[in-house]
Amino acid sequence: MTTEQARLQQPGWKKWGSYVSDRQWGTVREDYSANGDAWNYTTHDMARSRAWRWGEEGIAGICDDKQRLCFALALWNKRDPILKERFFGLTNQQGNHGEDVKELYYYLDATPTHSYMKMLYKYPQHEFPYEQLVRENAQRTKQQEEYELIDTGIFNDDKYFDVFVEYAKADMDDILIKITIHNRSSENAALHVLPTAWFKNTWSWGRHDYKPEMQQLSENIIGIQHERLNMQYLYFEEGGVSLFCENETNNRRLYHTDTGTLYPKDGINDYIIHARSTVNPEQKGSKVAVDYDIVVPAEGSHTIRLRLSAGEQWDAFAGFDALFQQRLEEANAFYDDFQRQVTNIDERMIQRQALAGMLWNKQYYYYNVQQWLDGDPAMPVPPSERKQGRNHIWKQLNNEGIISMPDKWEFPWYASWDLGFHCVTLAMIDPDFAKEQLEMLTYEWFMNPSGEFPAYEWSLGDVNPPVQAGAAYRVFKLDASIKGEKDYVFLETMFHKLLINFTWWVNRKDAGGSNIFEGGFLGLDNIGAFDRSMVLPDGLVTEQADATSWMAMYALNMLHIALELATYNKVYTKMAVKFFEHFMYIAGAMANMGEEHSGLWDDEDEFFYDQVRSPDGQVFKVKIRSLVGLIPLFAVEVIAKDTLDANPEFANRMNWFLKHRPDLAKLVSRWYEEGKDEKHLLSLLRGHRMKRLLSRMLDETEFLSDYGVRSLSKRYEENPYVLNARDLKLVVKYTPGESDTTIYGGNSNWRGPVWLPMNFLMIESLRKFHFFYSDDFRIEYPTASGNYYSLKEVGDELIKRLLKIFMKDEQGRRAFPGNNEKLQTDPYFADLIVFNEYFHGDSGKGLGASHQTGWSGLIANLIRLRYHS
Repeated sequence: MTTEQARLQQPGWKKWGSYVSDRQWGTVREDYSANGDAWNYTTHDMARSRAWRWGEEGIAGICDDKQRLCFALALWNKRDPILKERFFGLTNQQGNHGEDVKELYYYLDATPTHSYMKMLYKYPQHEFPYEQLVRENAQRTKQQEEYELIDTGIFNDDKYFDVFVEYAKADMDDILIKITIHNRSSENAALHVLPTAWFKNTWSWGRHDYKPEMQQLSENIIGIQHERLNMQYLYFEEGGVSLFCENETNNRRLYHTDTGTLYPKDGINDYIIHARSTVNPEQKGSKVAVDYDIVVPAEGSHTIRLRLSAGEQWDAFAGFDALFQQRLEEANAFYDDFQRQVTNIDERMIQRQALAGMLWNKQYYYYNVQQWLDGDPAMPVPPSERKQGRNHIWKQLNNEGIISMPDKWEFPWYASWDLGFHCVTLAMIDPDFAKEQLEMLTYEWFMNPSGEFPAYEWSLGDVNPPVQAGAAYRVFKLDASIKGEKDYVFLETMFHKLLINFTWWVNRKDAGGSNIFEGGFLGLDNIGAFDRSMVLPDGLVTEQADATSWMAMYALNMLHIALELATYNKVYTKMAVKFFEHFMYIAGAMANMGEEHSGLWDDEDEFFYDQVRSPDGQVFKVKIRSLVGLIPLFAVEVIAKDTLDANPEFANRMNWFLKHRPDLAKLVSRWYEEGKDEKHLLSLLRGHRMKRLLSRMLDETEFLSDYGVRSLSKRYEENPYVLNARDLKLVVKYTPGESDTTIYGGNSNWRGPVWLPMNFLMIESLRKFHFFYSDDFRIEYPTASGNYYSLKEVGDELIKRLLKIFMKDEQGRRAFPGNNEKLQTDPYFADLIVFNEYFHGDSGKGLGASHQTGWSGLIANLIRLRYHS
């Protein structure tokens, strides 16, 4: 057992971590407007002056698990109009493809207990081009690419700083901090470096009167006193000057009222930039920055060391460098053990940076909907419109804790289906945290009384794919493989709450009782010809192939869990029977069965499509070949003979059901066709239909890209799909890059790009099919190539294509940075990996959110699969 693995078994080592958000401004939580315009109610320009109600933000920030005390980095290059205290980005309205961070930063390393962490921020020495980024993006159309910071040319002459921030814990409550600034230019460069500590403001809202305080104790020691924390001390080396203010709103600047403190939140900014008397001369407050005014030599570096400790240190920096080296060696040992079968150096680096991004994207998240709707006693009464506005039916939701975020700048709020994928990755290195995250969603202060899981704060009631059951079982298996024992308490707990959620799905999303599911966002944004969440006129209902497939998958996931639980408690056998039967009915409905022949399979095109049903029973198929029609592949499970032998009651009930429903047994389940080793297949797809779907999926003129499976067939590039509806002409065209539509804000695109989570599920499904069919079942790959592979081999080939997004090719170039030569060839850029939200369907370039390691971090799982057959 490595030292880091031992720490994971000790409570307290995760008390401090990278839990500070990259962005708090522009979030729903901080929005008290009448119309729900979160992006304009709090802006980047306001952020330096406004105390936040629900959470804090910062660069490379850390805090305790209740966010009482925070620490982060601020910088000033003596040219910018403001301190660099937070990452800059465009709002949804400002960006030609929605919101987007306009900075360069990289999460390089982290351990699960945050005993060691490292990140990099690239800070220009020229004035940061705030206005240029806003202006140029505003001029661009949705058909043009986004204008990024690197496109401004600000890094072309190498006049920038590489600012590395590292943390190493000496103990659970004792954190060493090292900030190393490299000047990449050929000239000396001046810089203010301002390590900053502050308290989350809990005293301004009229709910808690206690106000904590920081004060200067001696020349290089700051005392930090909070009633809920042990006495803390911030030690810093010579050369720094302490500047104190309050983490309170600057009412004069924002609201033109002569109220509040003389030393507000932006007091340090105004003191440094404008030489104003806005820091407390008594050297105390609720926010402090240690100002190092330095000159970094040309092509040289400068290091600043601090220590945040709950105990007094006689010599705070004795053994500092040795401790850092020790923690780095322990991190290396942890990952060497985890990656012991991964032999490719580039793959090891990619996997480790992916996991680092996952760990850095943990965030303290706080949202009490009832208090948010009512407002706070010491604040103005919120507009009455909010009582019937966003999230008003979720008054029971009261979230507080450390949660895995998709991207702490672009998505600084959890999303329930993203979180399922996050947990599958995190479970490889910290299964206990992954289990806690999944259980958290089922708590009564998260889950709606109806059984619905919260989607995300922009619309808690939106409908996302039900991936939590599958995630729970994957995490259960990973946990058992690591610890050597099965956590049935976790699995049983999840199963009972998932039962409630499953019932909500059936009651809310199968209005006709036909086992065809309709309506809902389902996470695929603009994939259809129209917004699939909207209520259609004249009683029309959209019946979704993907919604129905997700529910079939959900039923199989629950069946699998019930069979697992039945190995130690036979009462779950009856639940396994229930989910078996439910799956069969869903499968039958999709298979074009019944009197009306209104299933979702199209015999002519041999593909699954959405359909629109009118009140009089007429059906219109929306014949778009997209991921919607491939998702039925995900609903597959294999049941081995020994499972049936161990559950004779389950086997008997199944045989009775199939005897009385031979139509289902024959056409869907292949129950009587045993595979090698007497296995049985449960799937929405018979062999022929599976081959036809895979033939399209593996066709390079349709779905198969050099970088994975596309979300929309490439055939629509030259021949777009056109739907004429009333006076509207709706067009769906293959769009491999950024979205050219405004559906769901236009900040993501499912009409062509490659998405990691969908590819991950496809590869898993191919492995399950292979487990049943064995190597004897072979399919042409790519379609029309004349080469035949087993289904597992096809999955392995897809992994290779996905890895091409991140790995260097024969010319030493990676796909995700695109054609930018600086990113491709500069030694200070070339090995820095970002894990974008999605990837260009033809070139593999990274698109969308630039740090969505949450589910693009699944590349770490795929690398593991390559070496764990």
